[in-house]
Amino acid sequence: METKSLSLSKSDFKLLKEHLEKSNMSAYNKEKLQAELKSATIYTEAELPDDVVCLKSEARIANVKTGKEFTFTLVMPEEANIKMQKVSVFAPIGIALFGYRTGDSINWEMPDGIQEFKILAVNRP
Repeated sequence: METKSLSLSKSDFKLLKEHLEKSNMSAYNKEKLQAELKSATIYTEAELPDDVVCLKSEARIANVKTGKEFTFTLVMPEEANIKMQKVSVFAPIGIALFGYRTGDSINWEMPDGIQEFKILAVNRP
């Protein structure tokens, strides 16, 4: 699978970089995120393409293996509320999708092993 570079706004890049330094995520995810941040394309907030998963965007994704679909909005941890489909940007799935675009597929280590997700749609407010 080809590795796409992340598309991130300056503020989102800073957010992820700071999180990486103090995070207790798995070694697999940490290395993956480090490599992704190194090759990321950084945009100003205004230039960030509309179909990029970023803070406050709503993403509709599918688990490639099960076909199960999920829709949620990425928020800061203090706003996270799973009942309202608001997921922290620092939750495993939040970090996994951050900076990817509609149509991209992502492999990420979840509590039950490495899963593949496809981004079906992204809506930004």
